[in-house]
Amino acid sequence: MTQDLNKKGVTVSIPEEYYEGYTLFCHTYDPPNVAVGELAHIYLINMEGIVIHEWTAKTAVQLLELLPNGNLYYTTRDRSAIEQAGLREIDPEGNIVWSFHCRIDHDFHVLENDHLMIHCIMDKMVPEIGPELKRCPYIIEITRDKQLVWEWFGEEHIKELEDLCGVKFPLKKSQFKGYPKHMIGHLLFDWAHNNTCEVLPENPSGKKDSRFKAGNILFSYRSLDIIGVIEKETGEIVWAWGPSELDGQHQPTMLPNGNILIYDNGTRRRWSRVIELDPLEEEIVWEYTGTPKRSFFSAYISGAQLLPNGNVFICEGGPCRLFEVTRDKEIVWEYRSPYKERNTHGIYRATRYSPEFVRPLLRRVGKEDVD
Repeated sequence: MTQDLNKKGVTVSIPEEYYEGYTLFCHTYDPPNVAVGELAHIYLINMEGIVIHEWTAKTAVQLLELLPNGNLYYTTRDRSAIEQAGLREIDPEGNIVWSFHCRIDHDFHVLENDHLMIHCIMDKMVPEIGPELKRCPYIIEITRDKQLVWEWFGEEHIKELEDLCGVKFPLKKSQFKGYPKHMIGHLLFDWAHNNTCEVLPENPSGKKDSRFKAGNILFSYRSLDIIGVIEKETGEIVWAWGPSELDGQHQPTMLPNGNILIYDNGTRRRWSRVIELDPLEEEIVWEYTGTPKRSFFSAYISGAQLLPNGNVFICEGGPCRLFEVTRDKEIVWEYRSPYKERNTHGIYRATRYSPEFVRPLLRRVGKEDVD
């Protein structure tokens, strides 16, 4: 085991235990001041923390996805000015090769047919939720030639949340106990704050229970501590779980075994955990916490990814810490980003890619022989 390895950010490294690959991340950028030479930076690092490739952008940057051909999708930040907001595809040199202008918010998903499922937001009046303006989830599916093929309006499905989780509408301040007073007004406005729109793959749970069948959409209402599933054909919320268990969660992900991996932030309890949920039994079957518990905590952003070797890769977004743990909860790789700069925030999400997946990018930039 090697610790305090170098000044590149890697503090723990156990090669015989970690999953070898490349890690993609960026610090969430507000729009950089291009006029004075500022750019947003996106990094791909190896297991030693060395930057193998770097992209730059002239807009806000939040969520990233590397494509098999070496190009990259990125979204602007959720608070971006509307004239810049949207999803962009850039080549290895950072040139924009495709873009879609929309009020994108937190997540998107690339479908097998190259369509894109995008979570957006709409601000509108919804008396059923409460008085005054409300921010509502709006999910769309588009083609690569920017045609709308499906859309879903979250405010049309509050009755299902009442039936499944007992949420009471219109929302009241008393339903946000434990939050600081200054946040409650925002929570009443951004009542759902969805941060996920994952299209479910084929999975064992879906073969047993049609609510989890492939093609349905997994969402995450952070403000209400709820994750759930939308049936694609009908638009109905057919499953929901979380109140009294979740606390400001991010990135629920369907696993190959039919369970759901969740980064449970613990915004009010002040410590985070990563859990694996059996959705059929609604039972937590695995949990990772820090020792002591408050040593692992990000009140916002963050995520977790199951790796092919069974380990779990965790983005503790607020402290800008990325680390990998075994199922026995041993930390086998840890990285603390040295790249936080002025005008940046935490790391919203990070992803580990296999060497095989990254090879087309390395070939295009002349680094195919990089270890």
